[in-house]
Amino acid sequence: MTKQMDTLLKLEEIGQFLLAILLFTQLDYAWWVFPACLLLPDISMLAYAINTSVGAVTYNIFHHKLTALLVVAAGFIFQIPVFSLVGIILFGHAAMDRIFGYGLKYRDDFKHTHLGWIGRKK
Repeated sequence: MTKQMDTLLKLEEIGQFLLAILLFTQLDYAWWVFPACLLLPDISMLAYAINTSVGAVTYNIFHHKLTALLVVAAGFIFQIPVFSLVGIILFGHAAMDRIFGYGLKYRDDFKHTHLGWIGRKK
């Protein structure tokens, strides 16, 4: 990936992270709830204790933006604030991960992501 494209994609993710913050402000939660919950989707990494395939699938479900948007939509449509919160946290977390270069996982190795290898390639 070229440096310009990398920068462009990071700016897009920063915009999405800011959108998550804006959406969160529309909910009736204290400000500290957003940062307190922001890393919770990483609990999905525990599935890697089973094996890399189960770990990747579980991780990707919790880090896929469509999952987040469906949960947010369900929260707003059915007026269930906790669903809206969970969806916004999932969306913001996924954007934050992409800013730092962590992408969706392939089944062969935790460090193999759709954005490339994390760290040095095996």
